[in-house]
Amino acid sequence: MSVETGAIVERFETSLAELDVAVTRTRPTAFESTLEEVVREPAVGTPLPFESISLPAWVDVRPTPATLESAATGVTAASFGIADYGSVVLPSTPEGAEQVSLFSELHVPVLRERDLVADVPTAIDRLGPRLRDGESAIVATGPSATADMGALVRGAHGPEAVHVILLEDGEVSDGE
Repeated sequence: MSVETGAIVERFETSLAELDVAVTRTRPTAFESTLEEVVREPAVGTPLPFESISLPAWVDVRPTPATLESAATGVTAASFGIADYGSVVLPSTPEGAEQVSLFSELHVPVLRERDLVADVPTAIDRLGPRLRDGESAIVATGPSATADMGALVRGAHGPEAVHVILLEDGEVSDGE
């Protein structure tokens, strides 16, 4: 990992900690065991776009409205993360990544270290062309929270908790 990448990873982890969001760094070869430690069952997910990892059979990758409603955890890929804010960018996918990321009590976004960017201007540079081409994405920063009615309530419009799995570089590549 380059010094610059290391600094971005460190800033991302610090930003997540400030949001009370857990992060686990793992090698792709240890992904499944890491996922077992993080996930609350039942779990739903969407296929991950990385060649060397995939979701295990105990994660439902073809959720129905009923399984989405009963799922405790949703696992999705993140296109990239924004270190300054601890945000993850979640692409719209035909498999329903938005629903999987929003309906469960716990959302587990998965991304690679090399897919972290330092700041919002860099994120806009990366995301802008996709949006202009008609794609959509969610920029998620921490668990869902609102204070519309007074006290802060988590999970009102999305997950109550987020746990990021950050894949260490060197062993994983694009599935495209």
